[in-house]
Amino acid sequence: MRTMKLCITLGLALICGACSAQKTKKGWTQLFNGKDLKDWDIKITGHQLNDNNGNTFRVQNGNLAVSYENYKAFDEQYGHIFHKKKFSAYLLVMEYRFVGEQVAGGPGWAIRNSGAMIHSQSAASMGVNQDFPISIEVQLLGGTGRGKRSTANLCTPGTNVVMNDKLITAHCVDSKSKTYDGEQWVTAEVLVLGDSIIKHIVEKDTVLVYEKPQIGGGNVSNADPALLQQGKLLSEGYISLQSESHPVEYRKVELFDLAPYMKDKKKLEKKIKELQGR
Repeated sequence: MRTMKLCITLGLALICGACSAQKTKKGWTQLFNGKDLKDWDIKITGHQLNDNNGNTFRVQNGNLAVSYENYKAFDEQYGHIFHKKKFSAYLLVMEYRFVGEQVAGGPGWAIRNSGAMIHSQSAASMGVNQDFPISIEVQLLGGTGRGKRSTANLCTPGTNVVMNDKLITAHCVDSKSKTYDGEQWVTAEVLVLGDSIIKHIVEKDTVLVYEKPQIGGGNVSNADPALLQQGKLLSEGYISLQSESHPVEYRKVELFDLAPYMKDKKKLEKKIKELQGR
């Protein structure tokens, strides 16, 4: 009898543990499943949609890896891997690190440089020779061992933003993050609330805030002119990760969808507070 009671107790504990785990994950979407890239589209400059030239984007040791081992030279083959689902309001969480050396022919500015594009056009709408998608870039940089180099900066291919009630047309704006040298893992988060507030967060520290992402400016080549609607606010779009000539790995790319909370300010604020305190 005691054995049966013990088994029942252990069984209930396991069930409760499983329920707790499911509850913890409720609302989260694993954009990268750790196994394959079936939920993603690939677009590399000079190549057709989903031509993964040189197996640039791959799953390696359970990580989403950007690799150039099959390249002789970079040749301005900028690439992006797009999640197939469009999002509008969310918290994006990424754990990334830079590894190895830059491929031959990569530009100097691209050493230990990558990024996550948000509110992006789709992979399918990019021109064959287009270099970057019209989007907001959360620029991810690694330290070079020589002075300060912030990460989770803002870059704006084909876009502008507003900061402190002023339209920002500069292509890149530095965050106030620390410098992360070597091959250490770094956690970067992006809080996106449609076409209003966007926050960049590194290791729980908010390092950059802006609002009203919109189409405008330059720094995109060979895009469809019909998509360059100056001043159009960006309230939704796709998420993509870059290949810019330096190997990088992601061991986590997950998202909490905040769209169901956007019509209730109190519920939205409560949920954001919960997420920030997790």
